[in-house]
Amino acid sequence: MDLSSSEVSWDPRVDGDPERFLDPWDLLEPGEVLPPVELAELETSGAAHEAAVLELEGISARARVLIADEYAGIASVLRGAAGCPDPWVGPDPTLDPAWLDPQGRSTAAVRVERRNIAVRAAALDLAVRLGMSETLVRTRAAHADTLRERCPKIWEAFRSGRVVAQNATAAAQQAATLPAHVKDAWAKFDELLEASAQTLAPGKFRTRARVVRERVHPEHIDERHTRAVEDRNVWFQPEADGMASFTVFTSADKVVAVQRYADAYARHLRGQDGEERTLAQLRTDLVLDLLTRGMSDTTEPGVWRSRASVAVTVPVMTLLGHDDEPATLDGYGPIDTETARRLAGEASSWIRILTHPITGTVLDVDRTTYPVPKALRRWLGIRDQVCIGPGCMRSARDCNIDHRLDWQYGGTTSDTNLAPLCEPHHVVKTKSRWVLYRDEATGATFWTSPTSFVTPTDPPPF
Repeated sequence: MDLSSSEVSWDPRVDGDPERFLDPWDLLEPGEVLPPVELAELETSGAAHEAAVLELEGISARARVLIADEYAGIASVLRGAAGCPDPWVGPDPTLDPAWLDPQGRSTAAVRVERRNIAVRAAALDLAVRLGMSETLVRTRAAHADTLRERCPKIWEAFRSGRVVAQNATAAAQQAATLPAHVKDAWAKFDELLEASAQTLAPGKFRTRARVVRERVHPEHIDERHTRAVEDRNVWFQPEADGMASFTVFTSADKVVAVQRYADAYARHLRGQDGEERTLAQLRTDLVLDLLTRGMSDTTEPGVWRSRASVAVTVPVMTLLGHDDEPATLDGYGPIDTETARRLAGEASSWIRILTHPITGTVLDVDRTTYPVPKALRRWLGIRDQVCIGPGCMRSARDCNIDHRLDWQYGGTTSDTNLAPLCEPHHVVKTKSRWVLYRDEATGATFWTSPTSFVTPTDPPPF
């Protein structure tokens, strides 16, 4: 068989069958192998290169179909949980004619809560099984539902392997922001982007999708901007080597003004004698100087000051200068020793936690009262550091200290029965069929999902 023949072609859909792809290797007869070819012949004919490229095209198309199937499958599971919550949260108590809600809620309100918690429980189950975050699970389900309902043409192209996941995601993100009651805008958006979703690279398609969304949106941009400003926010993301990213989401004019100011001032400073910092470094330093100067200069009561209390965990051997194990900054992770010492020196108060040089642990503490003592709460925050919900990275200081076995059922206020749980995971543990167990012999704790999937609690991340 000659792979360089003009008869060899590739098409992701053959004879209308959505499950069959034409791969160049499919043209070989059973047991047939390619004859040996000298390297010089391969370089001259280009047959090997063409065959490799065709094979990769087939692999890529099949991978895109599998990704789309995953999106569709996730959405199906979450829709099923909303439609039938019982497997996830237990029988519906409102079906009992004698039922009365302890909180005085209506039947409709309780059923809405059951559906919401069932979806949470199902999303957590999928996240653990698929190795994803809950946010990613729910995002993929939302994107699949949006494309299926609002962009059926792009959805079909995605399901058939003709659209990459990045473009499908970009289309879903923009389509989701169109008004729910204006279906004509959905159809126009889908029509204008169907072809470019299959041909444009992700970066260019994101721009194209944003432009088309603006073109078909029935509301004036001024009205939309007024609502969008209400969603302004800031957040940070820990990075490697003691660094972090700080992101601001707000009006474009303000962001552009800050960027231009920082750039202009940085260029001015860059031209000064003795200045060795790059423009990127200068821009960063200028923006942060503006922020930190405002924090330290404020005199308003109740406003956070830069010289605030910080929690730094310092291994005792590092503190004594006999080891170089990094310190840990509460809410971030490992930091260099110099920064840890500077924080300790600048803070108005600080918590120095000396870890055991061998085991890294402190002595256990047991309490027999319901309120969690301050010292025990502090120890739990150091032991677990983040929420013990599967995959959760919410800081322990932002969580509730939860009794694994409820107090009213005999649970004690001790470190063996307490752990930090964020509000969403606390609700899932309390009101769904997710269960947190502890092996009394080994002390190991683990979660069991409503579908009987067992996963151990995550170890501390730092």
